[in-house]
Amino acid sequence: MLLWENIILAINSLLSNKMRALLTMLGIIIGIGAVIAIITVGDSLTLSISENMQSMGANDVYIMIKQKAEEKEEEGSIDGVKFGTYSTTSKIEEEDCLSDDMLKEMCNRFSDEIYALSLEYEIGNSIAERGKTSANVSLQGVNVGYYVTNKITMLDGHMFSQTDFEEGRSVAIVSDKLVNKLFNGNIQKALGQDIKVSINNQMGNFTIIGVYEHEDNLIMGMGDDVTTNVYLPLKAAMNFEHKDIKYSYVEVITKVGVDSNALANRINNFLEPYYRNNRNCEATAFTMTSMTSMLTDMLSTITVAISVIAGIALIVGGIGVMNIMLVSITERTREIGTRKALGAKNSSIRVQFIVEAIIICLIGGIFGVILGIGGGVLASHILGYPAKPSMSGIIVSLIFSMSIGVFFGYYPANKAAKMNPIDALRYE
Repeated sequence: MLLWENIILAINSLLSNKMRALLTMLGIIIGIGAVIAIITVGDSLTLSISENMQSMGANDVYIMIKQKAEEKEEEGSIDGVKFGTYSTTSKIEEEDCLSDDMLKEMCNRFSDEIYALSLEYEIGNSIAERGKTSANVSLQGVNVGYYVTNKITMLDGHMFSQTDFEEGRSVAIVSDKLVNKLFNGNIQKALGQDIKVSINNQMGNFTIIGVYEHEDNLIMGMGDDVTTNVYLPLKAAMNFEHKDIKYSYVEVITKVGVDSNALANRINNFLEPYYRNNRNCEATAFTMTSMTSMLTDMLSTITVAISVIAGIALIVGGIGVMNIMLVSITERTREIGTRKALGAKNSSIRVQFIVEAIIICLIGGIFGVILGIGGGVLASHILGYPAKPSMSGIIVSLIFSMSIGVFFGYYPANKAAKMNPIDALRYE
């Protein structure tokens, strides 16, 4: 019998028992839907993390000064058993940090690959005062490169000029939260006004030249009394502290097309002589690429693992398909006997019922894909991630669904094919 005729027979059989067919498909629908939804959410989360890491400078190189861990063996023992070893770390001193001369030499050495350096120096937390009002602030000295990697939304005023950076003028860019506290939210009134801050017995007055939009986060806190950054030119921060600034953390912004991992290795080689004899600290250059890859691999593994667990529902659905096919064969025993008496081959009977099982699983798979895409898009939307249905996941799920039809449909189909036509015709 032709394949198309088998498909028509299978569809007619399903239409004659609509409710039974729907209940049979339910396991397949739930299984496929769950797998597609999980893959959609997992891929959406992975894509969102990758894009966020890229926007944070995943292709940049980060230089960090870190403490060396030193293992020491504890002296003494109890009943001949030593206390063991423990790790100690040394404090990072100012002389251990990166100096301006080291950074200039590094930029000259890798001038074809380095676009800019993002430098930030945190003076510390303070209280900005204007008359009898005050606001919690964190004073941050920054350079030009800082604004390349850190997106700051200016509400009014302007960024620091080249002269501000070179001369270290006492100017500041403050948040709208500070303006709300000190100037009743009047940004125009705040521009050009002075604020007074003091840290470690050091007093300073800074003129507001710009106002940026503060975004609440868990690190800085939330609410009206949140501590917000007051940005100063890096040299102004040096003047405030009355000392040259050194850096324990530097972000290297690479030029377009630069292999950041290769550059990180070369920077490590460059810094190694400076810290070769340093017993307390070491400098290390690394990229976010490896971290991004690790996160995406971990998420992919979790997605696959959960999908496999959800796929157990497909096995349950397959068992349901086998059960309903056995019932169908029992009901159509006389039909099978008639066809065999008229000369139908065992292979034709077997193919007929395998095709019917495949059609059940395929239709269930299609409904499951629709349910899964809808559920995945909804879940991604609720979580705040852009939905990204996986075409490869959809195709694999449909193929797997059809494979379940073949696997669980073969036994009933083979049982039908091996029926004795005389016994089948006598069946009531």
